Amino acid sequence: MNANDAKANASRYSHYVTNDFYLELIADFSDWQNNDKIVSDVSERDLFRGLLEREARNLDRLLFEEWLDLFTPECVYWVPSTPAGGDPRSEIAIMFDDRRRLGDRIYRLRTGYAWSQAPSSRTSRIVSNVEVFRCSRDDQRLVRSNFAISEFWDGQIRVLAGWAGHRLRKQEGEWLISAKQVNLLNCDQCIRNPSIIL
Repeated sequence: MNANDAKANASRYSHYVTNDFYLELIADFSDWQNNDKIVSDVSERDLFRGLLEREARNLDRLLFEEWLDLFTPECVYWVPSTPAGGDPRSEIAIMFDDRRRLGDRIYRLRTGYAWSQAPSSRTSRIVSNVEVFRCSRDDQRLVRSNFAISEFWDGQIRVLAGWAGHRLRKQEGEWLISAKQVNLLNCDQCIRNPSIIL
């Protein structure tokens, strides 16, 4: 296999997770929630709120493949284990998955042998307080939202809450998620096995 084959199939190879990729990720998710960067256009905010609500619906309905279709080919899904987010190169994360790893996670859930999801969790997600922020790139936006996930599994209900940062990029006329940072309120505490996709 050559480098062009790897680039053509980001779902199988992690060629894009380089030091430059990390530097851009850290820069984009640092000091971005500023009032002077807020997008006040209601129609644009509604567009991104709709995308986040569709993401939540896909996950609640266990439509994992449709959920992954909302992401760019070169993406990352990041759940920090520190309240400040930190640097995934030097700090442990609850999850830090590239597209290949997300595909692996979905495949495992579909096998029926993921003991922590046998039976599958039933979830209900609430997404609120959606704010859109401009970036240095015209084809990119950062979106902040609050979330609460109620999960029923093994006769018990637990609630996971926090806020999410989505980095969205416009590719071929469509806004897709290029990075998702899930910031759990209790990220530095024992949260049991977060076996669902947050």
